[in-house]
Amino acid sequence: MSAAPAYSEDKGGSAGPGEPEYGHDPASGGIFSSDYKRHDDLKEMLDTNKDSLKLEAMKRIVAMIARGKNASDLFPAVVKNVACKNIEVKKLVYVYLVRYAEEQQDLALLSISTFQRGLKDPNQLIRASALRVLSSIRVPIIVPIMMLAIKEAASDMSPYVRKTAAHAIPKLYSLDSDQKDQLIEVIEKLLADKTTLVAGSVVMAFEEVCPERIDLIHKNYRKLCNLLIDVEEWGQVVIISMLTRYARTQFLSPTQNESLLEENAEKAFYGSEEDEAKGAGSEETAAAALPARKPYVMDPDHRLLLRNTKPLLQSRSAAVVMAVAQLYFHLAPKAEVGVIAKALVRLLRSHSEVQYVVLQNVATMSIKRRGMFEPYLKSFYIRSTDPTQIKILKLEVLTNLANETNIPTVLREFQTYIRSMDKDFVAATIQAIGRCATNIGRVRDTCLNGLVQLLSNRDELVVAESVVVIKKLLQMQPAQHGEIIKHLAKLTDNIQVPMARASILWLIGEYCEHVPRIAPDVLRKMAKSFTAEEDIVKLQVINLAAKLYLTNSKQTKLLTQYVLSLAKYDQNYDIRDRARFTRQLIVPSEQGGALSRHAKKLFLAPKPAPVLESSFKDRDHFQLGSLSHLLNAKATGYQELPDWPEEAPDPSVRNVEVPEWTKCSNREKRKEKEKPFYSDSEGESGPTESADSDPESESESDSKSSSESGSGESSSESDNEDQDEDEEKGRGSESEQSEEDDKRKTKKKVPEGKGEASSSDEGSDSSSSSSESEMTSESEEEQLEPASWRRKTPPSSKSAPATKEISLLDLEDFTPPSVQPVSPPAIVSTSLAADLEGLTLTDSTLVPSLLSPVSGIGRQELLHRVAGEGLAVDYTFSRQPFSGDPHMVSVHIHFSNSSDTPIKGLHVGTPKLPAGISIQEFPEIESLAPGESATAVMGINFCDSTQAANFQLCTQTRQFYVSIQPPVGELMAPVFMSENEFKKEQGKLMGMNEITEKLMLPDTCRSDHIVVQKVTATANLGRVPCGTSDEYRFAGRTLTGGSLVLLTLDARPAGAAQLTVNSEKMVIGTMLVKDVIQALTQ
Repeated sequence: MSAAPAYSEDKGGSAGPGEPEYGHDPASGGIFSSDYKRHDDLKEMLDTNKDSLKLEAMKRIVAMIARGKNASDLFPAVVKNVACKNIEVKKLVYVYLVRYAEEQQDLALLSISTFQRGLKDPNQLIRASALRVLSSIRVPIIVPIMMLAIKEAASDMSPYVRKTAAHAIPKLYSLDSDQKDQLIEVIEKLLADKTTLVAGSVVMAFEEVCPERIDLIHKNYRKLCNLLIDVEEWGQVVIISMLTRYARTQFLSPTQNESLLEENAEKAFYGSEEDEAKGAGSEETAAAALPARKPYVMDPDHRLLLRNTKPLLQSRSAAVVMAVAQLYFHLAPKAEVGVIAKALVRLLRSHSEVQYVVLQNVATMSIKRRGMFEPYLKSFYIRSTDPTQIKILKLEVLTNLANETNIPTVLREFQTYIRSMDKDFVAATIQAIGRCATNIGRVRDTCLNGLVQLLSNRDELVVAESVVVIKKLLQMQPAQHGEIIKHLAKLTDNIQVPMARASILWLIGEYCEHVPRIAPDVLRKMAKSFTAEEDIVKLQVINLAAKLYLTNSKQTKLLTQYVLSLAKYDQNYDIRDRARFTRQLIVPSEQGGALSRHAKKLFLAPKPAPVLESSFKDRDHFQLGSLSHLLNAKATGYQELPDWPEEAPDPSVRNVEVPEWTKCSNREKRKEKEKPFYSDSEGESGPTESADSDPESESESDSKSSSESGSGESSSESDNEDQDEDEEKGRGSESEQSEEDDKRKTKKKVPEGKGEASSSDEGSDSSSSSSESEMTSESEEEQLEPASWRRKTPPSSKSAPATKEISLLDLEDFTPPSVQPVSPPAIVSTSLAADLEGLTLTDSTLVPSLLSPVSGIGRQELLHRVAGEGLAVDYTFSRQPFSGDPHMVSVHIHFSNSSDTPIKGLHVGTPKLPAGISIQEFPEIESLAPGESATAVMGINFCDSTQAANFQLCTQTRQFYVSIQPPVGELMAPVFMSENEFKKEQGKLMGMNEITEKLMLPDTCRSDHIVVQKVTATANLGRVPCGTSDEYRFAGRTLTGGSLVLLTLDARPAGAAQLTVNSEKMVIGTMLVKDVIQALTQ
């Protein structure tokens, strides 16, 4: 079916048999056409059964809207076609509805079910259009429907639909702000989206709904930095603006300690005599400035942001270039800000509107960073075709850039500008000359002489502006310029501009001693014309009279009395009040107060010379490029640019969250083998980032990764770019050997009461040593964490923790043949719960070779010995109830001293924790001798979230920033219930509280004990009895909120298995599903 041309001017003619006739194009805008007839034609076309006519009608209607015509009375006829099967018609209907749904809300509500069906349409454009229309109907009654639609669209397969969901979030928030908490959950989900189409839209929604929730950005920061180059221009502007504010809260100011750059960080670990000789002065400065901290080192994430935004300076969009320019101005070190100058000068070739905004920002930048724009001085020369506002802004920039070197060139330009026909521009030029004279002492006399010459100009406005500027300049050296004051006095007869007359009178009164003959005569002339003068001039006449009365009362006494008498009856109350005040102050009377004796000091006190400053001087407290900066006033919705933090917040919060990290595929593991020296933090930001980084940034990221907690790879701490592979391997095996020694020493420190655990440990130790020679350093590193994870299952008795704790130290080189099956009776249990957990432990040790690494269970590195200067710290989640608070997760912290000196005073510093998270510190460890190890227990209330707990580990001399991030499975405790209780509770948690996923179980994961072991190793859940052989049920409660978490696995013998999680906490449920599927399918 082909439609007739949509926009033809003449649509005359008749249709075929059975088709309605229609006349002229309703969109043609005929002045005298009948509205009724025109709309009647369209309505008939929309009511036909032919899609071609409907399409034609919709094209014309959309054309009417595009031309600004009102088509709202066609709403009933259009909305009927929302269910049309023709995709093209349906698209245009949705375009119309988006425009008029807000105006015709009642009619739109009648079709709400059609829009809901549209949300399920197989065409992504229809789904997105339906959501757009739904969010345009601003009626509170459909808020729940909109909320549900947004949640569904946020999980849609199409990024275009997810983008539309992000656009709908601010609309719903403005309609009902009570939905904020639910919307934040959707925003958090969309922020994790990896597509560039969604990124800009969701950041905009974040800025509108919850800009204060900076914690949502942490784990997505690196992803946003890396996606930035591919996001559409509108999204780039929004993301850059948000990241500017984020960086101001998370990184230290790069301008502090400018002399202490990144190379000093490397010296802290690998300092040589040559380095010490070079950096001695810097170290002393650092010690004086920051006695308890390392010298300033730019955070690798800070460098990542600067590096990834720099290419955008070449963007074709002026808004993007301006956004990057403000980011560099607010965040970059002084030495690097200069790169934005060329890009901003390029924008000066754009339209006048763009020039105006850019010049506003350049004027602000040029005050603090003058040197940045000096090479481009000629780019700011003024053209005769420039609008007045552009001219004045360029003049401002030229004045800011003027210095002793280029002032002759600038003044020659100014001389040309004074001849312009644009009077406002000439006045601004004269003020600019005055500022140059104020700022640059050696051209002051030249400027003053030039301004005096302008006093003979024919144009009164030029003369008046010159007088005002000369008055300010004369205040600096009044004694040397008596002739100029006399010359100005003669101008009082000719100059009529009030401000200029007032300035001359003030000058004569202030320096009347330099012109004793002329001043009384000027007062005489002013007294004659007093009643005809402007108010500002009258006030200065009163001042002049008072000053002359005090210095030359013989000649001016009668004149003064006359002027004060005239002022006493003036219409303006300010002038009347000034006259009464002055008379009482200067004319002695019988009732004269103490002030009259000091009248001369009051009137003729020395006054400081005015400072001629740029009007842009204090504008930089507004974020550059913002509307507030442009207006120099806080606009609605403006968010202040935060101040730099005094201490660096913990950088590990930007490490990717555990559920994402556990999705490591075999291909990614192979990459890690090939490139073992990349730290985790660099790996997240992608290979491109590492490859593109300059040596400076690489050294920064290396030093950063060495001090950053949770990096998890021993080889990443001591890498340099110039080392070859052999040195790398040698160092890797060396570090492993020292770790082995540490473990043996730790074994010796085990108390005698744990003899049984020690003996079983020796067996595993012998087996691990036999296989040690067969493994390369890389395979050992890769198996280090998985081997630890395998053993970390819920303990049920007092003997279990000891066994588990010691075996963790020696299971790095775990080999299946050395493991002896453990019989169930070996575990002491007093209840069904303990029995079930004991069975789980037994299963976990029976088939270790079949197990795969699961999320976060086992010993994890908290502080590497290199970063800790000999102190190595690991942590494990014990899954024991924490004695201090049942709502806290019990965490075992393992300390090991591999240095040559004792470490004293180990304790937790004052933590800076997000809202809701709290820490129960472990008792201070007074001393840890060389080679010794110790274990402490601390409790952390994670508030049912996987947000990291950041705190400081402190010794007597140092403090280390560390971070513990829990896997979602460690945030819960097992609950034991009957099958009926489980089904009853599950029935209460249906609908949005239920998450179901299908998965294919491998053949190795079909037996009961393996399934149970994998699930319980991933999450701290208790098994629920089940009558069906192929169904597994588990239950638990979150530690903080006590919310039930129910997990059901239907492992059918044939086909896909089904995993269901029911929980009030939707976020926890979603993350748990991902983790369990990852564990079961490996």
